[in-house]
Amino acid sequence: MGLMEAGRTTANLIRSYGAGELRIGAAVHTTPICVGASLLAPLRTPQPLALDFDELAPLLEPKPELVIIGWAGGQFFLPAAQRAWFFERRIGVETMELGAACRTYNVLVQDGREVRALLFPSRPPSAGDDARL
Repeated sequence: MGLMEAGRTTANLIRSYGAGELRIGAAVHTTPICVGASLLAPLRTPQPLALDFDELAPLLEPKPELVIIGWAGGQFFLPAAQRAWFFERRIGVETMELGAACRTYNVLVQDGREVRALLFPSRPPSAGDDARL
């Protein structure tokens, strides 16, 4: 789904999402990624319920006001220990479906907010999927 016409900004904007991929600027990403106004960094973590905070900590400098976590697998809730990690650092955290996360990130970054989006464009395999890798 296309999102918006990019205005005159140098910030990383998500131009579209869908079918297991994200278009950020002119690049297409098919694996998990951390996005900020001037940050694009791949994530090793395959899905949001397995966040690696040692990997994540350097990506949150300077400290954002908010981290948005979006997953193509749909709405989900972080376990208490993961939420506590953000709250102890006084960083807001919101989880949402991938499309909502992309749209929310774009609005906030264009408003000049210090925000990061952790985006997971692939759905987890379901019981009926072929699980061969």
